[in-house]
This record gives sequence, structure tokens and C-alpha cells, in this order.
Amino acid sequence: MEKVISVEEVSSFFKDGMSIMAGGFMGVGTPEKLVSALLDSNIKDITLIANDTAFVETGVGPMVANNIVKKVITSHIGTNPETGRKMIAGEIEVDLVPQGTLAERVRAGGSGLGGILTPTGVGTVVEEGKEKITVDGREYLLEKPLRADVALLKAYKADKAGNLVFHQSARNFNPIMALAADLVIVQVESIVEVGEIDPNDVVTPGILVDKILV
Repeated sequence: MEKVISVEEVSSFFKDGMSIMAGGFMGVGTPEKLVSALLDSNIKDITLIANDTAFVETGVGPMVANNIVKKVITSHIGTNPETGRKMIAGEIEVDLVPQGTLAERVRAGGSGLGGILTPTGVGTVVEEGKEKITVDGREYLLEKPLRADVALLKAYKADKAGNLVFHQSARNFNPIMALAADLVIVQVESIVEVGEIDPNDVVTPGILVDKILV
């Protein structure tokens, strides 16, 4: 199957109201060309799942600033004042999740698990509305898995089968999000023939990758 696509083809995969995971940490490892293509598609009311909302003009920040996000599930919003302003004004719903819990919820979604048990948040506002389970005398929160319709990811290099290599800290949330979406689109800096990447360097296997934008 041909996985390599052009930027003009990207918009055909988006629709109103869908859920989208985006890799990256403060914009590092976020696929900026895929974000731009998403904005050009003029969709709205999406649920964004990302570690943070980056900055107003970088990372996934433009998605918030351009009013296409209805809800964001994230670990923090402090670097993007637009997210905070819209939350206070009631223009966007923000679900703040501890960073480790967010990562594990995504991992659970990709692994087919029913959720995770974590002590993080017990006795705080984080536990509101959540089931608590006691194991060996200790209380845990049941945190449910996260999945998305589409994952927008960034890798350093891919081969034509979609096997991915990441560059340093840009690896962050990208590999686990590749497991947890129905459609995985990856922006890469370069693409090579199958067999040119040392198998030991592959982090995300091509079976998980649907589309590649070079």
C-alpha cells in the first residue's frame, strides 16, 4: 500500500467533531505542516489530545487560537495564554490531566486496556467524578483509556513501509500516540527505501503508520 501522501491530500482525512491526538512537548516533536493542513481544512469542534497547548503561534497552539478546538485534554496550558483565556470565557473545555497519567491513559488506549490505576490525584480535585479502587489498603483512581480518530505525529525519518526513527527529545509522546488512533499520519524529515533503516533504530513499526508526509 502506498503510504506517502502530498500535503494537498491531508485535508481529506479531517472532519468536524473528530478527536485528534498530536505529538510534541512545548512544540518539540509536533508536526507543524500537518497542523497547518488541519487549519486549512476549515474543520471545527475537534477534541484535541496533547501534552500541552504549546504557544499561540507554534506547536498545536494555532489550533486553539483559530477556534477549531472544542475540548482539549492536556497536562498543562500555562505557555499558551489563549487557551486559558478561552477556558475562562467558556469558549473551550479544558480537561487537565497529570502528565504521567495522560501518557499512561494513551498507552492504555493503544494496548486495549480498560484503564489504569494510579495514586496520582487521590485526595485532590483530580479525583472528582472518578471511581476509586482500593488495592492492598491503598486507594487508586481508575483513569480510563484515551483513543483518537486521528493521530498527527512527527518523526525524524521513515522508510516507505512506515517504520519510524525519532530524533532525541522529539520522541516524547509520538510513539505511544501511534498506538492509540484509528488513523496515524506522520510528518517526517526524510524517507528512505525499505531495508535502509537498521531494525535496532526503529521505534515505531510501520504496521502502525497509515500515511506519511515528507
